[in-house]
Amino acid sequence: MTSAPDIVIIGSGMAGASLAAGLAPSGASIIVLERGHQIPDNAPARDPWRIYTNSAFRAQETWLDAKGQSFEPGNYYNVGGNSKLYGAVLIRYREEDFSELEHHDGVSPAWPISYAELAPWYDAAEALYQVRGDVASDASEPAHGSAYPYPPVPDEPAIGSARKRLETAGVKPFSLPLGVDVDRWLQAGKTGWDGYPDLRCGKMDAETCGMAAALKHENVDLVTGAEVMSLKADPQTGHINEVVYRQGDEDIRLTPKVVAVCAGAVQSAALLLRSGVANSNDQVGRCFMNHNASALIAIDPRFRNDAVYQKTFGINDWYLSDGNGGRPLGNVQLLGRVTPDILKIQVPTLPMPLARWISGHALDLYAISEDLPDPESRIVLKDGKIQLIWQRSNMTAHRKLVAKTRKTLRAAGFPIVLSRLFDGRVPSHQCGTVRLGDDPKTSVVDPDCRSWDHPNLFVTDAGALPTSAAVNPALTVAALSLRAAETIKQDLSK
Repeated sequence: MTSAPDIVIIGSGMAGASLAAGLAPSGASIIVLERGHQIPDNAPARDPWRIYTNSAFRAQETWLDAKGQSFEPGNYYNVGGNSKLYGAVLIRYREEDFSELEHHDGVSPAWPISYAELAPWYDAAEALYQVRGDVASDASEPAHGSAYPYPPVPDEPAIGSARKRLETAGVKPFSLPLGVDVDRWLQAGKTGWDGYPDLRCGKMDAETCGMAAALKHENVDLVTGAEVMSLKADPQTGHINEVVYRQGDEDIRLTPKVVAVCAGAVQSAALLLRSGVANSNDQVGRCFMNHNASALIAIDPRFRNDAVYQKTFGINDWYLSDGNGGRPLGNVQLLGRVTPDILKIQVPTLPMPLARWISGHALDLYAISEDLPDPESRIVLKDGKIQLIWQRSNMTAHRKLVAKTRKTLRAAGFPIVLSRLFDGRVPSHQCGTVRLGDDPKTSVVDPDCRSWDHPNLFVTDAGALPTSAAVNPALTVAALSLRAAETIKQDLSK
């Protein structure tokens, strides 16, 4: 491995892995630095008590909240990043999400690029991540250059029954586009995949697809246990000319031609702030967004949910409006099965027999509403620690979405509907801290994901997203990264 590679990519999550996959065929020497390690084959990957109680996979770190109180964030550092435990929903932003949209509590600004400009890279990302879906099932689905690579993951009988009940109640559930080979997944254990770590047995994530594609090329090296400490810029040219990472007790320096920061919205912002780079306009860390999200459990004593994986459909009837010509509300999708063990973990006082009864007669859903960009919602460093100052927005829409979902579920025959709002300790859809834009005064990177301050520095992770929309961001991150790979290849060829 050379100390002067053509490209250093920081992070092996959805952005870093996709970027590496896009760059690998160029022949450029590429080093991917990952602070974590590969999840071992003998990890307790299907044990909810190890996953949800003693945090067997979460990083042993704490951040500070807005009040300066410590908390443990729901972040993972391993090869594949957070995607190793994601719900594998690989859905596009809607075409309207790239234009200015007025919401109940503010405006979602337009992107500096259109949906049409990103659409070919969405096609490429869906091919790379082997997405299962049905373009025709969702009326809000934007135009595709081709069909999904594979047909949708089928509903289990109980879930098919629930889908029909919701259709009768007046909504049109669509098949979620998913990155999972369900047969391979179930061969390794009869559980859902949402929230469970993948041991390379069916989930299409950043390790099994993006990094796997990149590492087929001899010009790509993956270095694990490598925590990047700082970036250093040449004061004359503005180029980032040194990357310093720590491996064990040793600090190692690389001098690449191009640097791509793909560590996730929070950690990428923290690295840039810690290094004092890319922040001449004081925008790094600002506009942090995290979806307003609630879990809903709909209970019907007559409904028997014996499903294993469950997470196969969503509802976008209220995505672009409230259904009556009003403003957007958001997306609803099934959660992975909330099993009796998971219920007991979340509500320790709940008797296990009652947890079994609830789980056996319930449908579990996840409601997502857009969080709007606000410069005062931000990541800062306080005494060297990450402080997350998240100011929720657009909660009017989220409350309306939860109410609309509850009313529909009751009309579908579920008389009891419970809900819980997720708090800031679950930053699973974090974005916006290194946002792209066409104005160097209000953004950190340009429409090609290149730093305004440093011509050889790129950021392609969710930090670059100028808006959060109201769908899972993973596919958009992959598409942006594949698009940026073309820009970087052109730079290197000059």
